[in-house]
Amino acid sequence: MDVKEALEKRRAYRALGAFEVTDGLIGELAEAARLMPSCFNNQPWKFVFARSPEKLEALRASFSQNNDWAKKAPLVIAAFAGKEHDCVIKEREYYLFDLGMGVGALLLRAAELGLVAHPIAGFDPEAAKKALGIPDGNMLIALIIVGKKTGDLSALTPKQAEGEAERPARLAPENVFALDAYNDKLAAKAPH
Repeated sequence: MDVKEALEKRRAYRALGAFEVTDGLIGELAEAARLMPSCFNNQPWKFVFARSPEKLEALRASFSQNNDWAKKAPLVIAAFAGKEHDCVIKEREYYLFDLGMGVGALLLRAAELGLVAHPIAGFDPEAAKKALGIPDGNMLIALIIVGKKTGDLSALTPKQAEGEAERPARLAPENVFALDAYNDKLAAKAPH
């Protein structure tokens, strides 16, 4: 699979099932993130891969109600970074940008491996940090729910189940980029 195919196949499905979470698989996902660029090669990203039943249960307690579907996944990855571990150039704090690039690579590698890696924001960050022992001073930006796509929609809300059928709409190209200068079309909001 090439990068273009991985981009096209990657989806944030919610109907997820179990798969064998091996050390080798964790290494593959971590390596994809590790190889990404960062400001002055600071590599501020950190990931905790939770797969033990005890850690998964502790993390699941931090999920918001709309993320009940995520409780079936056998792997949850906490993605975090600290501002003091990366460049701050005037008002630009690169740690979140660099972490985002690492997460993006991890998501694409998961797709390449036939897995779904679905980042979520709906969780209590302090409870999740406590469950995983993540030190203060780190921004836990996302939990990434990893599983195999299934057809079992029983854990999904009706709206979530409806969204499994096709990729959510994307903004038109003219709403994403412009040539040479900003234009008002770039102000368009993403469809929900």
